[in-house]
Amino acid sequence: MSDETDADAVDVRGRIDRLLDGDATLVLAVLGAIYLAYVLAGVAFGYGLRGQLNSIANLTFYIGVFGMLALALNLHWGYTGLFNIGIVGFMGIGVYVTALVSKPPVAQGGAAQVGGFGLPLGVGVVAGVVVAALFGLLVALPALRLRADYLAIVTVAFSEIVRFTMMSRTFQSYTVPDTIDLTVAGVQLFSFDPAADTVGLGGGGGLILNYPDPLEALLRTLFLWEPYLGFVGFVQRTLISNNPKPVIDGLVYGLLLLVGVGLFYLLLSRVGKSPFGRVLKAIREDEDVANALGKDTDRFKLTAFVLGSALMGLGGILWYSSRGSITPPSFRPNITFFIWIALIIGGAGSNTGSFLGGAIFAGLLYEGPRYMKNLIETAFELGDAPGNFGTAVAPMASLDPVPFVLYTLDSVSQLRLVIMGVVLVWLMHNRPEGLLGHRKETASSVDLSRPGGRDANDAAAADGGEKR
Repeated sequence: MSDETDADAVDVRGRIDRLLDGDATLVLAVLGAIYLAYVLAGVAFGYGLRGQLNSIANLTFYIGVFGMLALALNLHWGYTGLFNIGIVGFMGIGVYVTALVSKPPVAQGGAAQVGGFGLPLGVGVVAGVVVAALFGLLVALPALRLRADYLAIVTVAFSEIVRFTMMSRTFQSYTVPDTIDLTVAGVQLFSFDPAADTVGLGGGGGLILNYPDPLEALLRTLFLWEPYLGFVGFVQRTLISNNPKPVIDGLVYGLLLLVGVGLFYLLLSRVGKSPFGRVLKAIREDEDVANALGKDTDRFKLTAFVLGSALMGLGGILWYSSRGSITPPSFRPNITFFIWIALIIGGAGSNTGSFLGGAIFAGLLYEGPRYMKNLIETAFELGDAPGNFGTAVAPMASLDPVPFVLYTLDSVSQLRLVIMGVVLVWLMHNRPEGLLGHRKETASSVDLSRPGGRDANDAAAADGGEKR
């Protein structure tokens, strides 16, 4: 009996050690540290409850979207070695197609804003993801024979073509025929009578997203809308008396995004551990060797690129669908570079590192400077900022730093770009592999350890090194 008890105790301790050493604990620790820093900073500067909750909602939202998109990019770059810097183009395709499909129809000659086909939001989301994948296929077919910087040039050019197409007057609005038919070889495959008279991309003015709120649509689908409204009423009676619904909507939507990140993570982890994923990593390391082993590397790269493009389209839908409108300037290349920075921070090739990089980037580099500005402006009455850099610096000669501080706070959006650049340069010099990059991965999905030898859970590493 004592031997069995000792064995059970050893097994429990082993499970606890593996849990504490696992990725889940690392993710929770990093997220906990970021959220704790935000809360403590808010308390220190006297931020009210509503402001605190709004800040946490914004933080959660950006952790979710940057985590998702860093994971999608990891499939391209971390797994397959595809240098894609056209991410924002696929994001724009996803959300614009969703708007085109799900916006309510607008009668011709009625409102100035163009309408859509008025289909359910779920149909629009599926359409946006599928069209993003199809455009990924369109880009990949001629471009995947290119390598490194040549592929990067093609993808960034594609994203700019998408943005200028959104701004084009040609696609701003156009008349929809009474019946849309799809006929192949004399066989009618599809027939649709649209309710809209005019649809379009809205041109430089963008689109108003007046389709159903994504959060409400999801909760109604799950029959949770009425309980949710009851919870909002409870918060209004007990915590926030002045219209708490926008704050709670932001928090719940952010939490749902984190659930989406978890699904992204599980999908890409399964892909990475599958034979398909191992071929992708072989292509990343040496495509010629993978070809020599009989693998059709073009087909594998094409599949990976299309799948990653679909996930980027979905990330764009989840990012922008919660907004009231979208405009072409929202899809400039800087969003792509933000996602690359997030991936570099965490480490390419590691799904856990990709998400952690997205969380750290969102919490410290993207939202952090703006949050500190809000805290300082709430705590102190600082007055108006100087209009230019010279006016801000001149009082420093008389030891008056206030104008310079005001100018810095007023220019925090530009300042955070400088901070991002400094961090990126430091990473390239001191930690080019990122926080968790180049982690050792098991060479087999089955246990290859010797009986009675090493720990049964310590499988052989792919390159003979340690497991992590």
